Amino acid sequence: MDDTFAMMLDWFNAREAVDVGASFADSVLRNVAPARKNARRAPADPGAEMQQALQRAVRDAPPLKLNLFKRAKLLESFKSRLTDQGIDAQRVDELTHLLLLQLGGASLPQPTAVARPAAGNRERKRIEPLLGEVDRELAADRSAEAIARLEEVLAIDPDHALAHVRLGDALSRLGRYREAEQALRRAVQLDPRRADAHLTLGLLLQWRGDFLGSETTLRRAVKLEPRSANALSALGHTLNSLDRTPDARECFEKALRLNPHAASALCGLGWLLSTEGRFADAETLLRRALEADPECIEAQILWVSQRKMTPDDGGWLQATDRLLERERPPIEEAKLRFALGKYYDDLGNHRQAFEQYRQANNLRKQVAAPYDPAERAAWIDDVIRVYSTDLVAGRVEGSNHSQEPVFVVGMMRSGTSLAEQIIASHPQAAGAGELQFWGMMAHKHPELLRHHPPDAAFAGKQAEAYLKLLARRGGDAARVVDKTPANVDYLGLIHRVFPRARFIYMQRDPVDACLSCYFQDFSNAAAFAMDLDDLAHYYREHHRLLMHWRAVLPKDVFLEVPYEELVADQEKWSHRIIEFIGLPWDARVLEFDKTERAVLTASNWQVRQKMYSSSVGRWKNYQKFIGPLLKLRDLA
Repeated sequence: MDDTFAMMLDWFNAREAVDVGASFADSVLRNVAPARKNARRAPADPGAEMQQALQRAVRDAPPLKLNLFKRAKLLESFKSRLTDQGIDAQRVDELTHLLLLQLGGASLPQPTAVARPAAGNRERKRIEPLLGEVDRELAADRSAEAIARLEEVLAIDPDHALAHVRLGDALSRLGRYREAEQALRRAVQLDPRRADAHLTLGLLLQWRGDFLGSETTLRRAVKLEPRSANALSALGHTLNSLDRTPDARECFEKALRLNPHAASALCGLGWLLSTEGRFADAETLLRRALEADPECIEAQILWVSQRKMTPDDGGWLQATDRLLERERPPIEEAKLRFALGKYYDDLGNHRQAFEQYRQANNLRKQVAAPYDPAERAAWIDDVIRVYSTDLVAGRVEGSNHSQEPVFVVGMMRSGTSLAEQIIASHPQAAGAGELQFWGMMAHKHPELLRHHPPDAAFAGKQAEAYLKLLARRGGDAARVVDKTPANVDYLGLIHRVFPRARFIYMQRDPVDACLSCYFQDFSNAAAFAMDLDDLAHYYREHHRLLMHWRAVLPKDVFLEVPYEELVADQEKWSHRIIEFIGLPWDARVLEFDKTERAVLTASNWQVRQKMYSSSVGRWKNYQKFIGPLLKLRDLA
């Protein structure tokens, strides 16, 4: 048997480490089940009983010769299995630490009232040198080695807050974001006044797309260290993602007053200048950022996003390739590869461009919640059922008859920014960008879409709140454009609240639109865009809902604008759009590229250019790589 097990260890892989970790957890859980069934049989100290079960399981198992990675995977599996079964988080941590000691060869203390292993003065004196090693390992991009040292620290002192901060940083670099968040929240719990813990956690939440959580955490970091340019810059980026640009600008400017060479703040302010069409000024700031930090990833990414790259940009390519030679968190690597995809696409190297985009999306999928095709289809079914022809046609008490709101909707990357820019170039109109009002309402009140429409009181209240938001964004403009593409999901609901509002649906070739989505870094906001099969499914459901709105909405409030026809005959379709929203013709809309206003979307560079048709039929360059999307041609 020993020989057999020794042979097995020769090929022991991470999958088996995960299985062993789960089996250890099951040994612990078997001692919990009887207590749950019969309270009278519960031990006086359930924690001690669990420790004893764990000790027996590890003692009876064959010797495990695990490398660092396999040991980490085993511990992760053990912890996850206990957590999923409802074991208290503190007890899970305690058991995991004890298992770590067992795997490391240390003796397990005799079970007590779930006491943590005590550490003597000699052991505690090892902590500072170990943390010094951790910092050196992290500086050398050896995160796995840093984690091993941190495990030693936490075996000595499980409540060492700085060690949990460093652990969160190291785990983030390896893309183990769930564990990283647990470590950082533990650090915050242990020492709520550690600004570095709040900052690192806030950045992690920002990466994961939890911008509201990130704002709360980063504001705490700034409060604890108000003169930290890093914390202010991070908060600025989060506020920018929340479409709160004045607050974001204030953060960036304050950070630069504290540190004129703060690269992240220079990049943030550069992005805001680019949204206003001030590309030369933005480029100056990006150059300053790269002078301050030649490895500034934000600057590299922004550089490629606001200009068309040429063969003369070989220096940018070399710098980006050098950045990818180092260990990078999956999110950072994904951002760099999206940028590389844009570079190669601009140069016409379509095979290399697609490969970079493919890798970028695969990295993103490691973090994002997976797209659920069945749930999306069921959601569309419910919306179509609730917002039937009879209901949409009916009169609604409490509705608001304002004609001020104009909704430009469609599949993402279908030309919604272009349509908004055209309308916003009219002197009586304004663009509000992408407002999250209706999406947030749908999130808070899903029953309004899946079970019943809003009543009169609710509709009136929402109308008032929305018009106040438009007033803040559009001033006294007669028409204000909300160009959130996802509002297409809520047209029935919006029509019940604003029956005279106008809807402009941008219709673009489905393969071009979906390919452009695949090439765009949406962070974690659009998991369906990270996989070609998911994209194809999402678009078919999107089209199914469009067909419903086309059938049930009154013709005088719903206009479809073919993107390809708009770029081919700009004046004809501009006339139709302006007439549709009830404004007199003004030729200034034909010079939309000269309109001075902030455009807070990925298309901020494109809408500053004159009308162009190079994006029409772009999918043909990638035809051999996009099989699942080609099936959408029957919807074109």
